[in-house]
Amino acid sequence: MTVHTVRSLAELVGGLVLGDGADTVITGVNDLKSAGPSELSFLGNTKYEPQARASRAGAILADAADAAKLGGTRIQVESPSAAFGRITPLFASAPVRYEPGIHPTAIIAPDAVLGAGVTIQPHVVIGTGVRIGAGTVIGASSFIGEHSTIGENCLIYPLVTLRERSVLGARVIIHSGAVIGADGFGYTFQEGRYVKIEHTGHVQIDDDVEIGANATIDRARFGRTHIGEGTKIDNLVMIGHNVTIGPHCVIVGQVGISGSSTLGRYVTLAGQVGLAGHLTVGDRATLTAQSGVTKDVPPGAVMSGSHARPVRERLKLEALTGRLPEMLERIKELEKKAGLGGDA
Repeated sequence: MTVHTVRSLAELVGGLVLGDGADTVITGVNDLKSAGPSELSFLGNTKYEPQARASRAGAILADAADAAKLGGTRIQVESPSAAFGRITPLFASAPVRYEPGIHPTAIIAPDAVLGAGVTIQPHVVIGTGVRIGAGTVIGASSFIGEHSTIGENCLIYPLVTLRERSVLGARVIIHSGAVIGADGFGYTFQEGRYVKIEHTGHVQIDDDVEIGANATIDRARFGRTHIGEGTKIDNLVMIGHNVTIGPHCVIVGQVGISGSSTLGRYVTLAGQVGLAGHLTVGDRATLTAQSGVTKDVPPGAVMSGSHARPVRERLKLEALTGRLPEMLERIKELEKKAGLGGDA
């Protein structure tokens, strides 16, 4: 068993040990509040500095500015969060390993093509014309619809539904309960009733995308709904038909994106953001939590609120709103002095 010290961990992440605990043996990692004398923690946000000062951790990863403020043993690094991410696997439980093979309860169409070393778990259903790349795992009770393509080394957790003609790249991860390729939400109103619009397109998910539990991505009305390379989608996200999401975006929980909207590269949508349909969000834009967006967002913008505004404007409006009672009283006093009565 490898023994890890503060010094050896600092060397691993290219950090500088400050304090006198370089030889302290580290047996695990933990948060600032819970860490004990043999555990490592990190300070990734200055607002948690009080917790860091009170922490019993054997050592704390911190950037240069924060490390200078703390006592005890610190490992000074450029990015504490990234360094902690590199160290954590040293203390993690052994990863689950999936044995290649096909469980006898799986139902697989005769013309499906399975690559070398695939794992097909119990009660999986694989439709006609499906192609699955080498090393991919299909979890128990998942459904892979007709003529879908899945790349190499993907991980499809149990109870995933991948509807017909879906296309996945390599190393895609889809968590349980996700539904990829359901019909888009489209109807026309005719003679007093809603009539379903047929959605004949598909969903394309590029390499290295991760999709959280119970997320839904609808098939296109025509063409494709497209998720770009490296994008990370949280649990309970809903993505409508014909949406295009660029590479390396982050979509946080309970976001809803209406049909035919387009996100550029490196866009961040925080929790519960809602986008109306047919919008464009520019590269590297950020929408803060619970923003409601009804207009296009320019590249690099940081937007907030419902309806979403530039974040500085939103904060100014919120500050003014908080002062309204005080301002109302001042108006009443001025009206009294002016002989206007003051009954506002």
